[in-house]
Amino acid sequence: MTSSSAPRLSMLELAPIVAGGSAAQALQNSVQLAQHVEQLGYTRFWVAEHHNMAGVASSATAVLLGQIAAHTRSIRVGSGGIMLPNHAPLVVAEQFGTLATMFPGRIDLGLGRAPGTDPLTARALRRDRLGGGDDFPQQVAELRGYLGPEHAGQQVRAIPGGGTNVPVWILGSSLFGAQLAAQQGLPFAFAAHFAPAQLHEALAMYRRLFQPSACLSEPYAMACIPVLAADSDEKALRLATTLYQKFLNLIRGDRQPLPPPVDSMDGLWNPREEFSVRHDWLGAAVFGGAETVKAGLQKLLDETGVNEIMLSTDCHDFTERMRSCEIVAGLLPELRTTRMEAATG
Repeated sequence: MTSSSAPRLSMLELAPIVAGGSAAQALQNSVQLAQHVEQLGYTRFWVAEHHNMAGVASSATAVLLGQIAAHTRSIRVGSGGIMLPNHAPLVVAEQFGTLATMFPGRIDLGLGRAPGTDPLTARALRRDRLGGGDDFPQQVAELRGYLGPEHAGQQVRAIPGGGTNVPVWILGSSLFGAQLAAQQGLPFAFAAHFAPAQLHEALAMYRRLFQPSACLSEPYAMACIPVLAADSDEKALRLATTLYQKFLNLIRGDRQPLPPPVDSMDGLWNPREEFSVRHDWLGAAVFGGAETVKAGLQKLLDETGVNEIMLSTDCHDFTERMRSCEIVAGLLPELRTTRMEAATG
């Protein structure tokens, strides 16, 4: 059986540092963007944890979330995500327990198991934790224990944190996260903004294996995709060359600030690099004017049945980022998502 309804719309933020800009300006822009999308009716504003990247200022994720929550009123603020293998679960519970205590009913905790950086930086972050995320399910369970009600005889508590029951999401770019979210009865967000290949398979697995829990009675899925909306297809495609250059630089191991758009990518990449950027990294991207973006988002909803779309909107010009968010918000009343039931038997 299926049912149709309007999807929710949310925003993923990496606090991009643009070429010629600064981290200070990037962080100020993050707060301003959160205020902007709140006024536009977006549901969530999530910040992603990354480290040692010249174009990303969101490394101290919980700190930035506190600033954003303090300067907004109603939008849900959260992590998309905290890379849990980089941290002790107790520390994360204390950080997000503090946020939830200061901003009750507004904090989300999205968790991922990737390092969010290169191996050398991961080792610097983790120090004595040499694992590669294999114990991620155990870490999630420990963290959720700190955020839940206190148990008799519990000797280690998160203060603040205990009893806040901060909503936990599992993030993933593969089947691992889908399976864990389903087994735990937690909401699931797929990172199709940089790894779209297994989007459909992961969502199908999540729905098929989902076990109802105290958190959720039925699956709740979100897809994060790259979106750039502009006043014309031509303008959006030119703005998108910033993203093409960003991922091209990542392929080449060059983590520079977010570059300005160019008139053409010809001569900047070879055919193999172009295929990798367009398909392996940005295969789920939607770039264009309002009608093109509407068609792209509706296609995503028709094919995936996700409850919520999260936009990743990297743009060198902050005014163009704001405009893109406005255009997509205006399309929301025209979009419908079909809730897909898990196959049984």
